[in-house]
Amino acid sequence: MSQENYNSDEFLNPTQILRALALKDDMIACDLGCGAGGWAIPLAKILSNGMVYAVDILEENISALRGILAQENIFNVSTLLSDIEKNIKIEDKSVDLVLLTNVLFQIEDKEKLFRECRRILKSRGQLLIVDYKKEAAFGPSIGRIGLEDILPLLEKLGFQEEKRFEAGKYHWGLLLTK
Repeated sequence: MSQENYNSDEFLNPTQILRALALKDDMIACDLGCGAGGWAIPLAKILSNGMVYAVDILEENISALRGILAQENIFNVSTLLSDIEKNIKIEDKSVDLVLLTNVLFQIEDKEKLFRECRRILKSRGQLLIVDYKKEAAFGPSIGRIGLEDILPLLEKLGFQEEKRFEAGKYHWGLLLTK
């Protein structure tokens, strides 16, 4: 395990964090709770010969992302309208990397979500979690969870910590392996 700091900007820099992961350009990734693509788009650019599943529960987010993808001529993103707390519509053991960014505060059953992440991850697949620090002056006012609070559950489910890092002024980051 190593501790790194991607705190060069005040706010979160997805491209900087993703580039530091040394991803292979042909990987298959899944961005759960993708929003309008703040992580899915830079991820798709890095995985130029791979594929990104962008999953969100809100049609507005999926629609906005589709518009951006068309505008930027990005063709390696598959958008999925799905409730990540219930069922992620992706095959077992089919993904190299799962991203959970700024979503944990909204998730009631975190164990169920992490089990789904484990289900879709290939052997030795990675899970990247980036979320709001408990003490951050920015972000949601309720539901935040600290890295130290979530790590025991992840380890119980068989994930191994690879790296933890500062992900900007308001976020913590954690990279785990299945």
